[in-house]
Amino acid sequence: MKFSLYKLLFLSLFIFSCGKSKTNESVFPNEAFAACASQTIKNQFIVGWEDGTYTLESDETENSFRENFIKNNLQKIRHIDRDYKIQLKNLEISPNTKISVRSSDFQWQVDKINARSVWNQGFQGQDVIVGVVDGMVDVQHNQLKNNILYSQQFNTEVNNPITNKHGTHVSGIIAADPNSGPVSGIAPRAKIAAGQFISNDGSGSIGEAILAMTSVANQGARIINLSWGGAPCVSNLKSALEQLSARGILIVTAAGNEATDSDFSPTYPAAFMIYNQLNIAATGLNDLITSFSNRGYKTVQLAAPGQTIYSTTPGNTIQAMDGTSMSAPVVSGAAALLMSAVPQSSAQQVKQALMNSVDISGSRLQVTSGGRINVKNALVELKRLVLK
Repeated sequence: MKFSLYKLLFLSLFIFSCGKSKTNESVFPNEAFAACASQTIKNQFIVGWEDGTYTLESDETENSFRENFIKNNLQKIRHIDRDYKIQLKNLEISPNTKISVRSSDFQWQVDKINARSVWNQGFQGQDVIVGVVDGMVDVQHNQLKNNILYSQQFNTEVNNPITNKHGTHVSGIIAADPNSGPVSGIAPRAKIAAGQFISNDGSGSIGEAILAMTSVANQGARIINLSWGGAPCVSNLKSALEQLSARGILIVTAAGNEATDSDFSPTYPAAFMIYNQLNIAATGLNDLITSFSNRGYKTVQLAAPGQTIYSTTPGNTIQAMDGTSMSAPVVSGAAALLMSAVPQSSAQQVKQALMNSVDISGSRLQVTSGGRINVKNALVELKRLVLK
């Protein structure tokens, strides 16, 4: 009966949508986001097609795009958005350090979330692919090269490893190999599928991000890490993430570094609140949300270590960085541990296990779950949810 009702509702919506005649204006409204007009990328457009795919198109002018491209493809187009630029707010706190020090000196986040307890049970992220949609990933880094499954670039800029460090740092937090250097990822046997869309200056295009997300999903990623934000509420970005969620992929986003309450000042993709999404605030050694981190009881679900996090950077170096960009991959790595321990678990079960098992030190943190992740407790909770 339940299935029949859902089927009937879907059919009704389908008939309703098909009964409406499409126009140039209906698929591509004229109004832009006034508050973020400066982020618009001139003459570049994100096309969402009726078959669920996305492409990034361009034309000399918006008028010629409407007259030529839309007119010729109208019945196949679901929705079009202008493309927008995002910009990382990077909080680097140390210069690059040559790999020469002991792993234990750089692993406070590993111990804080009790990852070693899960490792000792034989679960280190094996057979789990994590998509990193970010900047370049140094696929030759000693601590990453054995765990890179796939890497594709969706922007056209020539990478500068001196400035483009963010994606390599994020990847190392998730899956750096401790047998080849001083730091360890939270899930040191997980595999990384990298989709690059962020350039040397820390900027990227929402349209390129959508293409990168789709690509890593098609490589088998069960988790996709998005350590960036600042986008407006772009319809095709939300639709693309909802499609990934419907495929059973866990989407982990960084809450942002503006020190604001996201419930009242939302930025995206962090604040979308998609079914299989986890949005992450940053905590420090004291288990309090850091001064820079966004937070919100409604729009931010979890907190995780995000201050003075040492990880891999290009050229076989390591570096400490601050930011919710660092706390998100801590959670992505923790989710990979859980999926390797209970392979039949769903993204939603992993999400609930992480939220139901947080550590709360003193007063509750300003996130939905009230606390900071504890992957040891989360594994117990996941087994309860899945194996009951």
